[in-house]
Amino acid sequence: MRPDAAPAMPTAAAGRLPTAIPQAHAVATAVPAGIAGVSLTLEDKLAQMIMVGFRGARAVPADPIVADVAQRGVGAVVLFNYDVALGSAQRNIESPAQLAHLTADLQAQARIPLLIAADQEGGRVARLDPAHGFAPSLQAQELGERSDPAFTYAQAERMAKELAAAGINHNLAPVVDLNSNPAGPAIGALGRSFSADPAVVIAQAQAFIDAHHAHAITTTLKHFPGHGSAQADSHLGLVDVSNTWQPNELAPYRSLIGQGAVDSVMTAHVFNVRLDPDYPATLSQATINGLLRDELGFSGVVITDDMNMQAVAGQYGFAEAAVLAVQAGADLLAYGNNLVYDPDVAQRALVALLAAVKRGEISEERVEASYVRILALKSKWGQK
Repeated sequence: MRPDAAPAMPTAAAGRLPTAIPQAHAVATAVPAGIAGVSLTLEDKLAQMIMVGFRGARAVPADPIVADVAQRGVGAVVLFNYDVALGSAQRNIESPAQLAHLTADLQAQARIPLLIAADQEGGRVARLDPAHGFAPSLQAQELGERSDPAFTYAQAERMAKELAAAGINHNLAPVVDLNSNPAGPAIGALGRSFSADPAVVIAQAQAFIDAHHAHAITTTLKHFPGHGSAQADSHLGLVDVSNTWQPNELAPYRSLIGQGAVDSVMTAHVFNVRLDPDYPATLSQATINGLLRDELGFSGVVITDDMNMQAVAGQYGFAEAAVLAVQAGADLLAYGNNLVYDPDVAQRALVALLAAVKRGEISEERVEASYVRILALKSKWGQK
């Protein structure tokens, strides 16, 4: 998602790392409580594969997002504190109390518990920011330079508590891109990477994840298979990392997946001819099904980066990109609906996927696999 600017932050006292993630938060069952036995159609299952952004600080019945959730059964929403298309600070977040009401109202509309997400990385990328009544936070680079997992845990726990109080159950963080290009406009220059050292990134990300799991917040590693070496920003156009990407950028994924710490992984809209000569990572079967699932052994939810970003939207048709992403192995298609705004974007995505199934381009078994993975992710929150 877009790294919109937010103020940077003071420090907090170092915390203590727990010996283990509480069992209730660590183990996913087949489906969330209250969903077992519910009969769902193909359209219902496809709708669970869509994450959409929307305008508005309240869930007003006439708003498109209410129809998306209540009638179409969209499985996930993503919240922002800034409307990029309008250049306005009025989007979804006004205050802690308002945000808690918004998320509760949205959940009340959902047949299956909603995944409610935000990019709460810390520092400049923090949707819950001081301007809207939330605590300031440190950016990843500052935490990595300190290199104290207990301190990072304390910082991340404060964020997790605020997310939980606001009704946000999924954090689109941490960034595990290596800071191999400190001048990179999307990662390094914004302080979004913990370090160029994979060992530091792994330790910091683990502390960040543990703090969120302690409060039943699931997380996302991003941006697979590595955006840290990029010399351009995929929000603006196609980014080719073929000559800069290094295999050690996979180290955080390999280690954290091996430890069973990873709830979901977000793909990068980067092109790497060494991994796939034809498609960027988000649309690449070789990268998602081949590298991430088969080689690294990841069996959880794969989320795309914003499908509205020009690296995808500027190169492929809307329906084409949605179908290619699912064929590649993505489970949840993210439409931030913020770089551009389309009140019908969720419906368009659902129509495109359903048509692809009917044409035989996506099998019903493929849809079922994503649906099961998404429900397993949602079961980690322990929601009714």
